Amino acid sequence: MRNYRSVFISDVHLGTADCQADYLLDFLNNVRCETLYLVGDIVDLIAMQRRVHFPDSHQAVIHKFMELAATGTRVVYVPGNHDEFVRRFCGQTISGIDIRYKAIHTTADGRRFLVCHGDQFDQVVRCSPLMLLVGDRAHGLLLRFNRWFNAWRRLNGKPYWSLAAWVKSRIGKARTFIRRFELAALTAAERGHYDGFICGHIHSAGFLRSAEGLYCNDGDWVEHCTALVEQADGELQLLHWSENPSIIASEPKTPAPEMSGDQRPVIDVLPAAFVEQVNRVMN
Repeated sequence: MRNYRSVFISDVHLGTADCQADYLLDFLNNVRCETLYLVGDIVDLIAMQRRVHFPDSHQAVIHKFMELAATGTRVVYVPGNHDEFVRRFCGQTISGIDIRYKAIHTTADGRRFLVCHGDQFDQVVRCSPLMLLVGDRAHGLLLRFNRWFNAWRRLNGKPYWSLAAWVKSRIGKARTFIRRFELAALTAAERGHYDGFICGHIHSAGFLRSAEGLYCNDGDWVEHCTALVEQADGELQLLHWSENPSIIASEPKTPAPEMSGDQRPVIDVLPAAFVEQVNRVMN
């Protein structure tokens, strides 16, 4: 059993065949935390309009969330674009789970982080979500290959490894999109006088530190099986959970070289468009 002060997960996409529900359920059964943040796209209501895939493991994840809320864990649900329907219930508590458009998380060392799903920045970075970079159909085919590939790996006694993530990491446009998204989120946090921003949405776990803030993305449970965790002292880490759970990254202590001083890239967007999206996140 691993103990954390807080845990952040997003982009589970329950209701789809690509959801890694078994790994997530194992994670939830082996982790304890004071606060669990569900940072959007937990249930894929968009995909379920076309086809519903909701086996027992997916139902077990939902039951686990409610069990945690009923047994002392504070569970906060910040809906995303694939479960946007739930946003109409923001401000309410359902089955012990607090539903909010955004959340403010204060770490044990006193830092304040803005928590949102992240789809609010799609227009700012002038791009569709990361999955659309290779096209809906191509991405679906890639995820299908990912399922077959990992089924073969399991038969051969090998741990989970994301073929889909490996392919997309080599697409230049995907890397460009990720950096623009990170910059938009960091800038929003800085303008709101927060110490950082925690989100999901783009299925790419990672950290980016500037001189004034820290960007954190908790990843997903479709391709990467990652969570953002806070230790008792407030340190943030990224945890990968499959056959061999491991910490894959700890928050950087110094700004990235390209984020120092005049080296910081500029977001190429119209000022009015950016201000509108920042205000939407802040309010």
